[in-house]
Amino acid sequence: MKLLSPLLFSLFVLLACDSQNNNNTNPAAVSDSNKFQHSILSFGTIIDVTVIGVDASQAQQAFTILEEDFKYWHRVWNPWLKGPLSRVNSLIPTKAAFNLPLHLIPLIEQSQGYYQQSEGLFNPAIGQLINLWRFHEHKQAHKQPPDEQQIQALISARPTMQQLHLQNIQLQSENENVLLNFGAFAKGYAIERSIKTLQNLGIENAVINAGGDLKVLGQHHDRAWRIGIRHPRDKSAMLASVQASDHESVFTSGDYERYFIFNDKRYNHILDPRTGYPADLSQSVTVIHADAGRADAAATALFVAGPEHWHRIAKKMGIKFVLLVAANGEVHMNPAMAKRIQLNLPDAASVKISDTL
Repeated sequence: MKLLSPLLFSLFVLLACDSQNNNNTNPAAVSDSNKFQHSILSFGTIIDVTVIGVDASQAQQAFTILEEDFKYWHRVWNPWLKGPLSRVNSLIPTKAAFNLPLHLIPLIEQSQGYYQQSEGLFNPAIGQLINLWRFHEHKQAHKQPPDEQQIQALISARPTMQQLHLQNIQLQSENENVLLNFGAFAKGYAIERSIKTLQNLGIENAVINAGGDLKVLGQHHDRAWRIGIRHPRDKSAMLASVQASDHESVFTSGDYERYFIFNDKRYNHILDPRTGYPADLSQSVTVIHADAGRADAAATALFVAGPEHWHRIAKKMGIKFVLLVAANGEVHMNPAMAKRIQLNLPDAASVKISDTL
């Protein structure tokens, strides 16, 4: 889950000499050959927007619109703020039908599809379980796992996205334990909508990088956007790099973003809906897909699936490019990803290439 909590960057856009991040709201101050950059604080991270091939007024217009959009989404999709989603969560336990805000309908509908395709590994209905683990709180030191009985009680309740019934604008559920948290999807969905906004403004070359998860539009001057993928066990090193083509999204889920150590065991924030405990079969998963929302959801589902089952889940979710680092450090990827990625690994590293997706 990645919504509204501090994140470390898991990916970096490699723009040759352009390594600076600038919070200046004046786009002219950070331009270089008609390239403008702007940073927005939302979804618990820094969202860097870069546009190329436009003038200063066009860039400023885009930045203003996106800043307003991200601030709005931050508020209305946040399960911990008093707002539309928290109201929905308070009404679900009544088991009665109620009117749903229009902006939540596509999140629920798409999440239901991803839930089914992922065999339930992507499940935004486990909000109670997420609250129990409290990874959304800023301080992770001196934490310990929740009480086993509390975890098992929530697992036994079996909240799923399929228990939400949407008819027109009315929502109803027979399971009072369903609590929605779109942390593994909302950021990708927001990026997807933001890219469409840039296109509607006539912008043809851009990248939106939200805490390392990103989507590109067009290219970076005369070349493709090149993306670096962080090493899951060395924050100063890159595991690999890959070129992102027009309209491609690159998303990573990793166990290093939020975690704590208890009795020498690492507990990360990505929960396995089947067990109620953090998924521990993977260190990180990177996926590439045209749709940022699908990429976001798939990265989480494949992380939970781990090295034995990721291939089946990726196929069901329509993901064609996957890079997975297993808990033991083995690198897994499909042939299409292997052809386009540049790994930064020692020669002795174990790399396994799967069957074609």
